[in-house]
Amino acid sequence: ISGLFDSPPGSDDAKLIDIFYPGDQQSVTFGTKSRVGMGGMEAKVKAALWALQGGTSVVIANGTHPKISGHVITDIVEGKKVGTFFSEVKPAGPTVEQQAEMARAGGRTLAALQPEQRAEIIYRLADLLTDQREEILLANKKDLEEAENKGRLALPLLKRLSLSTSKLNSLAIGLRQIAASSQDSVGRVIRRTRIAKDLDLEQVTVPIGVLLVIFESRPDCLPQVSALAIASGNGLLLKGGKEAAHSNQILHHLTQEALSIHGVRDAVQLVNTREEVEDLCRLDKLIDLIIPRGSSQLVRNIQKAAKGIPVMGHSEGICHVYVDTDASVEKVTRIIRDSKCEYPAACNALETLLIHRDLLRTPLFDQIIDMLRVEQVKIHAGPKFASYLTFSPSEVKSLRTEYGDLECCIEVVDSVQEAVEHIHKYGSSHTDVIITENEKTAEFFLQHVDSACVFWNASTRFSDGYRFGLGAEVGISTSRIHARGPVGIEGLLTTKWLLRGDNHVVSDFSEHGSMKYLHESLPLPQRNAN
Repeated sequence: ISGLFDSPPGSDDAKLIDIFYPGDQQSVTFGTKSRVGMGGMEAKVKAALWALQGGTSVVIANGTHPKISGHVITDIVEGKKVGTFFSEVKPAGPTVEQQAEMARAGGRTLAALQPEQRAEIIYRLADLLTDQREEILLANKKDLEEAENKGRLALPLLKRLSLSTSKLNSLAIGLRQIAASSQDSVGRVIRRTRIAKDLDLEQVTVPIGVLLVIFESRPDCLPQVSALAIASGNGLLLKGGKEAAHSNQILHHLTQEALSIHGVRDAVQLVNTREEVEDLCRLDKLIDLIIPRGSSQLVRNIQKAAKGIPVMGHSEGICHVYVDTDASVEKVTRIIRDSKCEYPAACNALETLLIHRDLLRTPLFDQIIDMLRVEQVKIHAGPKFASYLTFSPSEVKSLRTEYGDLECCIEVVDSVQEAVEHIHKYGSSHTDVIITENEKTAEFFLQHVDSACVFWNASTRFSDGYRFGLGAEVGISTSRIHARGPVGIEGLLTTKWLLRGDNHVVSDFSEHGSMKYLHESLPLPQRNAN
């Protein structure tokens, strides 16, 4: 038996109880006793409660189907979420399963609101970010002090953890942009077809359902993602890193305050229990989409742990800039400096610089190297680049490396075709750039590079929801199904089909039936001009 359920396991709506308290017996319906053995689950529960009273911890779990490491007893001793744990201490808040159910119910109410009501909530949240600025920055200061005292965060992560007045003002601007663009996101008709006389079909946009967003260090992610979920009518579960606990708490409180103006406070939930990420990834009946925001290691762990729940995101941001023979001297150093040095820890920062072979030992090449030295960028040489040099920088260990710091790899290619092939072999399908004045070469690159974002004469750092005019993003997706690139409101919607008929049955359309299929495309309703 997997543990204690609130009703017989074979019955509809039976839920596994993770933690059982002595006072919860009235909430459980016991089934009939087993035909084999000495008694049913009721006898097991009584035995467990008797042991609990004597000071012994008890777990009822299935020893034949361990769900985590393959060793059920080891998992239990290590405190993993396996079976039902009997405890005398009841936490104050709801369980994560209850929070997910609250988010789903709240999300459905949210989706049923008028578009302008959802926009009002987001405008209110934007106002609160600036009105309550001092409280937010005070909470953030606590997080920063704790992180510095414990010395557990590297400098790039401390920078991500830090909030400022300018960051909050930018957040508020982004949220207002989301509110303005969300007016016709949910319920938009994207296709109309007349199937037959008086039988019309519509395809309309609807929310995905319940989103689980797991993020590290960046508290500014919380209001951004909340606003996008509100705009798209989705319920939201948020799991932030403990290093940002104080910041996340105040930002979530303000989000719920904004949601309260239309009675949908429960639509956005912050998971405060010490829930392991792996446990959240198993809630496949409660969560429809997982969006990780953090290190490549976090994303890989979530992709591995998610059982039956789609994961939207990217595990690596290995972005390339290719400098073509026809590149402009003025543009090259500006674009490379911005791509690598503006924010080296970002997933859209340059990691590999591809140089056309004919540019080696030219003034342009010297300018690139000088600029990188001035900016204190550590250079790693690719194998071909190293072969041209008598004294080369350290040879790269792997051409598939995301440095996330003031480091980059330089490699040499013989043509734009070879640059494309290199990107396909070693890239992560995130963002790749060509610098050239040759339009034909540029168009070849734009059409042939198979990445989520492909740019001509522009910095990799433009790969961002806010810069794309999406208001904000829940992340950048490199997957090939559903959303790709920076994911805004549109990426958090799916569709459903609405068929309106009048006593229509399929048999009327048979060979000898009275009706014929028309399959006529109908005009779409006019979209809101605002």
